[in-house]
Amino acid sequence: MDIAALVADPTAWVALVTLVVMEVVLGIDNLIFISILTNKLPPEHRDRARKIGIGLALIMRLALLGTIAWIVQLTQPVFTLFDHAFSWKDMILIAGGLFLVWKATKEVHHTVDPVDHKEDMVGGTAAMTFGSAITQILILDLVFSIDSIITAVGMTPHVPIMFVAVIAAVTVMLLAATPLANFIERNPTIVMLALAFLLMIGTTLIAEGMGFHVPKGYVYAAMAFSALVEVLNMWARNARERKKKAGQTTVH
Repeated sequence: MDIAALVADPTAWVALVTLVVMEVVLGIDNLIFISILTNKLPPEHRDRARKIGIGLALIMRLALLGTIAWIVQLTQPVFTLFDHAFSWKDMILIAGGLFLVWKATKEVHHTVDPVDHKEDMVGGTAAMTFGSAITQILILDLVFSIDSIITAVGMTPHVPIMFVAVIAAVTVMLLAATPLANFIERNPTIVMLALAFLLMIGTTLIAEGMGFHVPKGYVYAAMAFSALVEVLNMWARNARERKKKAGQTTVH
């Protein structure tokens, strides 16, 4: 089907909107990781690192779209272990999940350990170098990009729709990256919540790679509920602080 026929086809527009929403949702995981990681860099390097990280995600997704035939083959079984046929996609998801769990666990340790401040995530001196941050972002970009493209291939057979959806989703990521990173930095309790999200996402990737299908809706519903609870806690804390300041002003 050519471009003109796609533009005139209502089902193509439905597929495009659905795929854009799906790609944006899948991109949230990537964006949380990028935001937390770049917040460890010196302030003057953070915005540049976020743009490079998201730019690499776009380039990787578009490059993978150009090799759809190869991407589809990644789902073919390579070997069987414990009655489960593992494909290259499974192995990439498991490796990415393990990396994400390791990284999130390490960041939790640095956040809660009162002695270890070498890699303080909020306000401290960042021990991570710019190159190290980009390398780690690149690793997760690869995992999330392959998952994203395979999802796109499963939702529509039209490559132009996939290209438009990927570009739209990454544009949303680019616009949301700095506000999200700044929000995380201003609210230290959000850091632990975001790390818990990364742990859950990493565990989900491992489970999917092992052949256990985890409905994405359940995962994101749990994340949304946890985020809502944290927002209510923040409102309650801010209300108490305002009341305390009002009381101090009255006394004086």
